[in-house]
Amino acid sequence: MDRFTSMRAFVRIVERRSFTRASEDLGLPRATVTDAIKALEQRLGVRLLHRTTRVVVPTLEGEAFYGRCLRLIADMDDAEAAFRDAPPRGPLRIEVHGTLGRHLLFPHLPDFLQRYPEIELNVSEGDRYVDLLREGVDAALRVGTLADSDLAARRLTMLREVTVAAPGYVQAHGVPETIESLQQGHQMVGYRSSATGQLIPLEFQQGRQVRYVPLPARVRVSGADAFLGAALAGLGIIQAPRYRMDPYIASGQRVELLPAAPPTPSPLSLVYPRNRTPSPRLRVFIDWVAGVFDHMR
Repeated sequence: MDRFTSMRAFVRIVERRSFTRASEDLGLPRATVTDAIKALEQRLGVRLLHRTTRVVVPTLEGEAFYGRCLRLIADMDDAEAAFRDAPPRGPLRIEVHGTLGRHLLFPHLPDFLQRYPEIELNVSEGDRYVDLLREGVDAALRVGTLADSDLAARRLTMLREVTVAAPGYVQAHGVPETIESLQQGHQMVGYRSSATGQLIPLEFQQGRQVRYVPLPARVRVSGADAFLGAALAGLGIIQAPRYRMDPYIASGQRVELLPAAPPTPSPLSLVYPRNRTPSPRLRVFIDWVAGVFDHMR
């Protein structure tokens, strides 16, 4: 069995958690697949799989090798597709910041999957700052100023933000009439930057001037859902994307504060490794997602 076929067998075993099921999927005898994995482990000098009587799971080295195999197999498929003039196909791994996926991306994904039925999307949503190159991620939707020079970026839109608090907080602390009055007994829900780990101060735009106001934060969080939940519980003032807050403001669950001095809009960008030629499936995703946000402006 050649190296690429061995890699495909290994990937299938990891995904199916079974030598038998992987062998059936590949149309190969189980013994052939078993021998191929043994030879692969001997060649690499590491154990790739933990085998039990019930399930097969990758080791830490196996997890890392699995990610590399996915990239190599996808690149080979892309090379063959270029000569066959075939439609884009294969896995595409996308990382989405915060809650952008469920609110702005997922509602439009049926259109993408209908256009490109042979692309398999793996979407992860979280607040952790993901290293695309080391973790094998094709692209990521990120909010804010970009500082990583190893990444190419396509600006999609600017996300408007709003300053809000729960009615219970306003009842207890009052409505700040000016930015200066925030210093008179107000507090914020602390939110740590996924890039720096530092608390992000409140930010207000007055004409061309941007003012940063750090407030006491007795509660500090690192996740978008926890951030909104703490604000709903009346634990402090927050600034969040308007697309998330408008329904709460309309229902009376949030009170907008200082509307004349809104936070500076945050850039939303799609980033991907600069030193890697985008695959056909990534290129069509970049163009598609740019079109989605063009229509949302």
